Amino acid sequence: VVAAPSLIPKKAGDRIKTNRRDGVNLAKLLRAGELTAVWVPDERHEAMRDLSRAREAARKDLKGKCQQISSFMLRLGRHYPGKRTWGPAHMNWLMKQKLEHREQRIALEELLGAVRQESERVERLEQAIREAVPEWSLAEVVTALQAMRGIDLVAAVAVLAEIGDLSRFQNPRELMGFLGLVPSERSTGDTTKRGGITKAGNGRARRILVEAAWSYRHPPRVGREKQAKVAAAPRRVREIAWKAQMRLCGRFRSLTRKGKRPTVVAAAIARELSAFIWAINREVMASRQI
Repeated sequence: VVAAPSLIPKKAGDRIKTNRRDGVNLAKLLRAGELTAVWVPDERHEAMRDLSRAREAARKDLKGKCQQISSFMLRLGRHYPGKRTWGPAHMNWLMKQKLEHREQRIALEELLGAVRQESERVERLEQAIREAVPEWSLAEVVTALQAMRGIDLVAAVAVLAEIGDLSRFQNPRELMGFLGLVPSERSTGDTTKRGGITKAGNGRARRILVEAAWSYRHPPRVGREKQAKVAAAPRRVREIAWKAQMRLCGRFRSLTRKGKRPTVVAAAIARELSAFIWAINREVMASRQI
């Protein structure tokens, strides 16, 4: 049995730790059925997780390089007049900047070269993900999840790579708890006190869902880029995806009108979004058995 260390019961007053005492305690807990087993991924799944995390690391490095250039230009008093940064127009503007000192021009060229290098690295990893997905056991689920708003190929792969087999969750609430998106609670007697989300479980998957939740602040619609993905999905998956849009877009507006902080609203939407992801996975798995 592979148990989750964070879920192993421990006495608050026990201050002595030895291998012998730990072994005895684990044996007692196993006999009593108090140990919570964790899902163990196979080698193929771990490989997909490594690839997804490599892409995330490359994206983080790219963001850092872009921030360095932004800080450099801000210090020199140069402000980009356009709206969308880091697109072709912004890059052309940066390359055309005429700086006073030769050393500054060299520094800017090196930073721009680093951005181009990191961008190519991200593109290579995303291409590797696209090529690896068809051979993955969760390929059908990846395709189905892309019918949902805010979830593209990279996000779908990242969520499934981090969470694993969604079928092991008996209901959506178990998945919400695993992701740490449920409110914390410290209640006693007649007093009920709830706080922020628990943030338990996998932080990467939780962050991706929260980022996807922000797309539901706009009215429900199917964009041009999403139409092909929606059309390729099974009818039942399309219905769930559209139901999610109608529900979550309305929920986002409703919570915002009540004066909730934007971050609180995004976390609430991400929690419900995980339930729709669970429903789509169940639908795909059920179609496999037919």
